Amino acid sequence: MKEKGRTARADLDAVLAAGFVCHLGVVVDGAPVVVPTVYGAAADTLYFHGSVAARSLTSAPGQTVCVTVTHIDGVVLARSLFEHSINYRSAMIYGVPRPVTDPEETLTGLRLITEQAQPGQWDYARRPSRKELAATTLLALSLEEASVKLRTGPPDDGDSPDAALGLWAGVVPVRLVRGAPVPDPALAPDIPLPHHLG
Repeated sequence: MKEKGRTARADLDAVLAAGFVCHLGVVVDGAPVVVPTVYGAAADTLYFHGSVAARSLTSAPGQTVCVTVTHIDGVVLARSLFEHSINYRSAMIYGVPRPVTDPEETLTGLRLITEQAQPGQWDYARRPSRKELAATTLLALSLEEASVKLRTGPPDDGDSPDAALGLWAGVVPVRLVRGAPVPDPALAPDIPLPHHLG
């Protein structure tokens, strides 16, 4: 709905900063394909990556794509099923992505992606080798054309005739929570948990 739209750039930045998984919508061989992947955002660019063998990524440059990011904040339970809803924050970014070929920008984009998923991990783990970089496709998409929508608040039927039904209505909050790190079974017992995960 139109009233859920937001035009402030800060709203787009907030949606992107709150997550690390996006969905890339692209046409491959005449059919639409939607692929989940991780992303990193900085300034006016969204970076996302995958294998050089991923047809969805190798098909994306040169054609308009749609990348979406969505966060679910609550299930809105109304008195009538028709009025049920979801509290959410979402962004859709449209444009023609460009393949990143510059070695310095490639490392910058991969760092953004890594840090978006787990802050502190880029400086902790081994950096990508030349062979690994050659097996990776990195795409950059301008944030110039984007649509942001969100819904907050209670059900919309509190002042309707359904309010007299005597049924409970409200919001069941939903949130993504990181749990305690689980070590790899192959990890030597004397290797401590890094500070950025503690």
